[in-house]
Amino acid sequence: MSKFLLNILLFLTLASCVTNPLGRSQLSLLAGDQLTQMGLQAFSEIKQETPIETNQAINTYVNCVVKSLLRAFQHDGTPWEVVVFRSEEVNAFALPGGKIGVYTGLLPVANSQHQLAAVLGHEIAHVLSNHGGERMSQDVVANVGMAIVGTVLDTNTQSGKLTMAALGVGAQVGILLPYGRLQETESDRLGLEIMARAGFDPRESVTLWQNMAKASSGGKLEFLSTHPAHQTRIDALRAQMNYALKLSRQSQAGGWQPNCHL
Repeated sequence: MSKFLLNILLFLTLASCVTNPLGRSQLSLLAGDQLTQMGLQAFSEIKQETPIETNQAINTYVNCVVKSLLRAFQHDGTPWEVVVFRSEEVNAFALPGGKIGVYTGLLPVANSQHQLAAVLGHEIAHVLSNHGGERMSQDVVANVGMAIVGTVLDTNTQSGKLTMAALGVGAQVGILLPYGRLQETESDRLGLEIMARAGFDPRESVTLWQNMAKASSGGKLEFLSTHPAHQTRIDALRAQMNYALKLSRQSQAGGWQPNCHL
């Protein structure tokens, strides 16, 4: 049984690799239409469970920023739906299938069109980089690996239970969470490029994360978090800033000058 599962694991990891927009090989076990359906279902559920903001000025502002960002990258022509949710949560998200959600609690923190573009560019980058599909694929492989170990160990003994528990922690800290941090870093990088190509000021991405750091309270240690520490994130953005500024100035010179205001 364990040999059979091992063969499945090897097949999954070797036969299901793709390259993301930044050139990294990643595991992808789910087809694009499967991810799209998952995204549509999740978005539908969120809309049913969360109040939708009806203020016209807020919706016009958020849609203006999204529309500006969408011009800045190649996509398959899928119309993107944007919904602003009335919630104090400081967050936003993008889902496969062209769905974007923005919580009103984000707006006082991302308090300019450029800062909101930094957040939404980051979230769109997650979708373009297939990070959701990659994360689910990692979970599948991790679960198959745990099943292989479970067929070898006697999990009814105390030592077997302790070993399985230790392996579970190892899978989370050693495999899944580090990939999460890498995905976040990639989305920062690609999102910065998207906002710059749209003509937004990339320097405000740094201001955004400084605001986020002030707004957060007692966050997790970076080692046990899927998100880089605020300063790590800021340092990485600054390292790419010269290139991003060049892209932004080129776009502005070509007439791409977003003018979104609340």
